[in-house]
Amino acid sequence: MAVTDFDKLFDQFSKVKIGVVGDVMLDTYWWGHVERISPEAPVPIVHLDKKEFRIGGAGNVALNLASLGASVNAISVIGEDDDGSILKDLLKKNNINADYLLNSAERMTTNKARIISRNQQMMRLDTETTKDLSAKDEESIINSVKTYLETQSPQAIIFEDYNKGVLTEKVIKSVVDLCKKRDVFTAVDPKRKNFFSYQGVDIFKPNLKEVKEGLNLLIEHIDEPALRQIHAQLFTKLKHHISFITLSEKGVFYQSEEKSKIIPSHLRNIADVSGAGDTVIAVAALIYAITKDVKLMAEIANVAGGLVCEEVGTVAIDKERLLKECKLLLISK
Repeated sequence: MAVTDFDKLFDQFSKVKIGVVGDVMLDTYWWGHVERISPEAPVPIVHLDKKEFRIGGAGNVALNLASLGASVNAISVIGEDDDGSILKDLLKKNNINADYLLNSAERMTTNKARIISRNQQMMRLDTETTKDLSAKDEESIINSVKTYLETQSPQAIIFEDYNKGVLTEKVIKSVVDLCKKRDVFTAVDPKRKNFFSYQGVDIFKPNLKEVKEGLNLLIEHIDEPALRQIHAQLFTKLKHHISFITLSEKGVFYQSEEKSKIIPSHLRNIADVSGAGDTVIAVAALIYAITKDVKLMAEIANVAGGLVCEEVGTVAIDKERLLKECKLLLISK
């Protein structure tokens, strides 16, 4: 078997263009300390010490791609508000093109504000619009994707769905059709609402919980034969090319036509699983764009997902650390 030259592979990341379409968000962290209980109600009074803004949702997928050196565009609809301006500035500072980020007077920019004291989250305040895009905004984002495909000629489009209304059935179908016409492959990280709307995508990447909910499965024992059956059921509905299912601490499963395998997770000190799915879909799309090798895609994405789980909070994958781990753990192709 040929040995993968990981240095050469990682050097090619900068040549890849990928668009991320979906629900971008602003994550706000309020850090403070508690000294007493409020006299007005039985709740703690938090004295705020600092405020931090981070890129969340579909933006975190774009952030992972940018941290690996890829050329990435975030394509979404946000509000005409201060949170939207902050998010755009954050994206630009992190080398993510925000030219195709559309503002709509009909929506609010999603902002998940967390109040934290002594490293413990005390409350989360969500500002968001979850209704589907209006017909006008649907046309706007579809036209934005069309322009992006025509002018930038990317290798891939990633759909990142958080059920906030940007990825409507019409948007999904239109974008998939546009990508097929231009031979741009599509990858999706789905949610329950539009689970079976992604007809004909190339890579369908749910987690095991989402698959069980989507297919109404009650099975407890998960092995490769069971996962092959799940792939068959998904294929009947989606006619997609590759099933790529994350299995939490058990690793990942992939199937492409008759080739399938469970790749076990590597031993890690798990600190926080938030954002791991964003990292996995970003790395999978990037590796597949370069190699079209499903097994290698799954192996490297599996390593990447484990690495970010060692960090507290949502963080982007570190390219040099991922390269080092791939050399250590993945001996042959």
